[in-house]
Amino acid sequence: MLLRHIRYLLAVVEHRNFTRAAAALHVSQPTLSQQIMQLEQQLGAQLLDRSGRTVRVTDAGAAYVEYARRALRELDAGQRAIHDVRDLSRGTLRLLTTPTFTSYLVGPLVASFNARYPGIALLITEMPLDRIASALAEDEADVGIAFSDVRSEEIESRPLFIEKLSVVVGTQHPLARRRAAITPEDLAREPLALLSSDFATRSYVDAYLREQKITPIIRIEANTINAIVEIVRHGETVTILPDAIAQGNAALKAIRIAPALPHRTVALLRRKDAYQNAAALAFAALAESMDDQEG
Repeated sequence: MLLRHIRYLLAVVEHRNFTRAAAALHVSQPTLSQQIMQLEQQLGAQLLDRSGRTVRVTDAGAAYVEYARRALRELDAGQRAIHDVRDLSRGTLRLLTTPTFTSYLVGPLVASFNARYPGIALLITEMPLDRIASALAEDEADVGIAFSDVRSEEIESRPLFIEKLSVVVGTQHPLARRRAAITPEDLAREPLALLSSDFATRSYVDAYLREQKITPIIRIEANTINAIVEIVRHGETVTILPDAIAQGNAALKAIRIAPALPHRTVALLRRKDAYQNAAALAFAALAESMDDQEG
């Protein structure tokens, strides 16, 4: 059995068609069919059902494919380990992050990392919290920055810092001049501009509003933090965002509210027992050191 047998099989399973799989692999269809048949003969089982218009995986094939994908991930990780350079003069770091952290954390962290290790290529992907765990489990990235409450037995998290949520207004808003903390009842009277429900932040905001038994006046919802920031700083709406976003923007003002909004633990995530290259280890150490200094 050769490694190409596994790659060929997985390509056919993905495309469900020999012609498309052969094109993706840059081999002829007869060659691909012959290689799959060789694999089936070696295993003594039919892996693919070729009788229909699309190729389907047999029960035996489904069982084998699960292990084949896992083996291929480990082999790819082993190849990266061989090419890993411990002096960090070159290499690649694949980083996942949620949109919230892109807006205030990733910039300074990546700038500091790039200044220290200019030879390391950074591949940064922004995605929702619920997709980060699965992407790490599938070895699509080395590390992720997200909240620590990711529920996956395949992922381990290392706490970095506590993120505080705040009521945020533009500096010209009447609440910006208020010194005393506002109440949930005060908030209920203000028109709100909130992040859309696909943000993890929104779930915390909604839970707080329910707990305080208030019905908010939601005038605007947006799926980008930049849009919310621009809307709030130019208008009369109020929002709820991480306190660090307001602190880093001179046109915004964070307002205290009592009872306080929930706090969340930000963590560095990675796949359990996965090989960690030198770049990933250096990035983790830098992230922890930066947040120690901020704390």
